[in-house]
Amino acid sequence: MSIKVGDKLPSVTLTQATADGPKPVSSDDFFAGKTVALFAVPGAFTPTCSARHLPGFVDKADEIKGKGVDVIACLSVNDAFVMKAWGEAQSVGEDIVMLADGSGDFTKAVGLEMDARKFGMGERSQRYSMIVEDGVVKSLNVEEPGEFKVSSADYLVAQL
Repeated sequence: MSIKVGDKLPSVTLTQATADGPKPVSSDDFFAGKTVALFAVPGAFTPTCSARHLPGFVDKADEIKGKGVDVIACLSVNDAFVMKAWGEAQSVGEDIVMLADGSGDFTKAVGLEMDARKFGMGERSQRYSMIVEDGVVKSLNVEEPGEFKVSSADYLVAQL
């Protein structure tokens, strides 16, 4: 069963990719007291994620933050080193926090995992976006497999 609008996010440990290396961060602390635009991708450096999903949020970061979002975060079932390298390759700078869900704990806890073994990727996250206010889901946009529509930055901006 996947998370839905009105639900509180689960309490798990994620890893934040920082200039000083991986930093554990509890989801409770990360989402507490702020409005977060969170988007998740099946994998760093994968085609749609690198060509459209992450770049859209980089391009729209100022607009998203101008509509009351405190933090924009990108989550993937990758390790923090991969997320840091991907963020650098995509020039996210300080605009987007790159969150690693290396073991998929957050992804499983929100019920948005997918089996990508047939692509050689193992268990991954579905593609989605959400607005979270003080740890509570205010909007949730989960893509159909193989689609890229409702989780885009443009779609999320329209919801703010």
